[in-house]
Amino acid sequence: MLARTALLVFTLLLAAGCGDARTRALKELHGVQLSPVRAKADFTLQDTDGRPFDFRDATRGTVTLLYFGYTNCPDVCPQHLSNIAVALKKLSPEDQAKVRVVFVTTDPARDSAAQLRGWLNNFDKRFIGLRGDIRDVNQIQSAFGLPAAQMESMPGMQAGPRVASYGVGHAAQVLAFTPDDSLRAEYPSGFTAADWANDLPRLLQIKAP
Repeated sequence: MLARTALLVFTLLLAAGCGDARTRALKELHGVQLSPVRAKADFTLQDTDGRPFDFRDATRGTVTLLYFGYTNCPDVCPQHLSNIAVALKKLSPEDQAKVRVVFVTTDPARDSAAQLRGWLNNFDKRFIGLRGDIRDVNQIQSAFGLPAAQMESMPGMQAGPRVASYGVGHAAQVLAFTPDDSLRAEYPSGFTAADWANDLPRLLQIKAP
């Protein structure tokens, strides 16, 4: 009886300690916290090997950073991915293995699987690239409350179906899911590698109670 009581006390203390760590982690996040939190979405697109990628199942129990953009993006896309890559390398190998970075192209007409894979490799070969019909991609974005991707003319662009010199207007925030499979925070443009270095270890601490 005494042993069982001691085990119960230890379990309660451990749970309290985990709760305290979770609370501290949330308070110390630099990202924009979302309220209420939302469950991880369920969608399937193709990865750069042409295989179906079930987003919810394939990222279950991890810190997952989801971003919609395109490889010809001149500024915010490479900035986000570069900053994440720098911060990711500061984690221990064990913690790095618990983070998934998922990039969904909003320009599937130009971003072939090979183009997408090669571009992501410039940042980190572990980054996951996904493709799909732009209508499906926009439906997924809408489910997250993000605006649809829109083709935008660029200076000097000429009319004609073969012209590829266009931009794509898209949402600028990275969506961050914690290991309890909840959408907890978002990171608009302007967040730095230092912000990610602060937040990644804390996001990893937000597990299911």
